[in-house]
Amino acid sequence: MKLVTLINSGLLFAFITLVPGIAGAQTASNNSSEIAINSNNLSINSTSVSYLQPFNLVTFAYQGGLKQHGIPSGETLIFKTQNRKIIAKDLVKAAVNADKLPSQLLNDQNYLSAVNLQLNALPDYAAAD
Repeated sequence: MKLVTLINSGLLFAFITLVPGIAGAQTASNNSSEIAINSNNLSINSTSVSYLQPFNLVTFAYQGGLKQHGIPSGETLIFKTQNRKIIAKDLVKAAVNADKLPSQLLNDQNYLSAVNLQLNALPDYAAAD
């Protein structure tokens, strides 16, 4: 039993201390190209969108990065998530307001589902403490 506690403590330590600054450091890129063919010319428009991965967003919130936008940190975030006072869309909306995510992600069900999975995993990290 002590080994499990030690392992859980190590995971929590790694989760909290080894990931600071993740919000600005690690982003995912979504590159897309659009080709429009006109009778007179060929144009290629390339766009690149960069945003936080769901794990990094939840970590950022847990560490207090979204406090100014109404999202509590640490145990309070876990408690409010478990009681459905904060859901994935709330976290994404706060990140959009903080200019950490593009507003399109508010309607991206895959991204919202991934954030929800990460929010639901938070109690497992905190239980190790």
